[in-house]
Amino acid sequence: MKPDHPAFGARAAAPVKQNRMDMCHGPLFGKIVLFTIPLMLTYILQLMFHAADLIVIGRFGPGQALAAVGATNGLTTLVLNVFFGLATGINVVVARNTGAGNRAGVSHAVHTAAAVALYGGIAMSIVGILISKPMLQLMETPRDIIDKSALYMRIYCSGIPFIVFFNFGSAILRAVGDTKRPLFFMLLAGIVNVLLNLFFVLVFKMDVAGVASATMIANALASFLVLRTLTGSRDAVRLIWKKVRIHMQSFKEILHLGLPGGVQGACFSISNLAIQSSVNSFGWQAIAGNTAGMSIEGIVYVASSAFFHTSISFTGQNFGAKKFKRIARSFFYCLICTCAAALSTGGTFLFFGRELLGIYNSDPEVIRWGLLRMKILLSTYFLCGVMDVISGTLRGLGHSIKPMITILIGVCGFRIFWVYVIFPLHRSMESLMFSYPISWSLVSLVNGALLYYLLAKHRPKGQGVLTRSRG
Repeated sequence: MKPDHPAFGARAAAPVKQNRMDMCHGPLFGKIVLFTIPLMLTYILQLMFHAADLIVIGRFGPGQALAAVGATNGLTTLVLNVFFGLATGINVVVARNTGAGNRAGVSHAVHTAAAVALYGGIAMSIVGILISKPMLQLMETPRDIIDKSALYMRIYCSGIPFIVFFNFGSAILRAVGDTKRPLFFMLLAGIVNVLLNLFFVLVFKMDVAGVASATMIANALASFLVLRTLTGSRDAVRLIWKKVRIHMQSFKEILHLGLPGGVQGACFSISNLAIQSSVNSFGWQAIAGNTAGMSIEGIVYVASSAFFHTSISFTGQNFGAKKFKRIARSFFYCLICTCAAALSTGGTFLFFGRELLGIYNSDPEVIRWGLLRMKILLSTYFLCGVMDVISGTLRGLGHSIKPMITILIGVCGFRIFWVYVIFPLHRSMESLMFSYPISWSLVSLVNGALLYYLLAKHRPKGQGVLTRSRG
């Protein structure tokens, strides 16, 4: 769908509501599906940026280049997770103000988000470039790949402002029900990314530098398109550059709702860095196989975790509108859908695991290592979806500290304990991977009990938590 911008001529005069969704009225299940599918596809396309890097470099680059890029996975996630958490806070603040009909609150949140993306993105880019090689050394990245890994990281980090702007802008559009245009932008950027990958690697023989540069350019394109959509909007989410500044009330709300998620994501990354370090100890073929397996399972993750963001938006708007029974029902639908998405995609990818891994690298030893990871995680990823939907609903209700604490202890703390206490007793890829489903289950039980209490607290007397409502 074309963005609302004068550059598109007569189409710009179309009603802005054509790209919005009223989450507070009408049938819930259909709206949840219509909202989530473009969101899911957007995240899959965003994920395919990295997958395209891995496939092109694995098939056409030097033998160890795939491992070199894969060794940066945990570090790139660590650098960005604080901003992804803040994007969640932006989503909740804009959604709640939209549900309450507070146009000024929406506008303040939009311009505060733009200011944070601009200054914070540049600062994080500089930090990422500076810490790249020292962090890779700390992770015990093998000497034969560390220089290429550091080069990939430095180029990738130079494009962080573009990634932050795209995710902040997409969070704003999601909050008002628009998931279609971010999908279109990511599709276009994904095509550019693949073409540039092939061009830089095959023509200029740039290997890791080529795929990193292609990703940066594609992210810049996606960022430009989403920002142009916001500046061309005709309603409260319109971005006016001369008004970009930090409104303290909105900033406090975004920090309160988003920073815990960012801290949580950063701690997730730290625990995953510990796991990556353990994988590194098995050698470059294990790193390459783990990297390919992680890339494939990433599609399963985003297929299920899209309902995390859906639960935030639907909960946020209905919380602003004081419609608590719709919150309970939307949670139930998101829970069913995330399990179905994870089980169906995970089962399919596991069945074709050997063939899918072969797309990334044809080395039988690399494929063997990848399968060791996939057979455990792809069969249990629905537990991660359950954990995410519960956490998303809690965040939409305005409770961000409590799920952060439980996830820090139940996931991050538990995984670090597993790596340094349990894993040394039985050093194998399978032993390492079992830390994931166990941690997801622990957190789901604790946060599920908390969510049930909060939903029961708001229910009308004499009615169940999931009582059907007309609103």
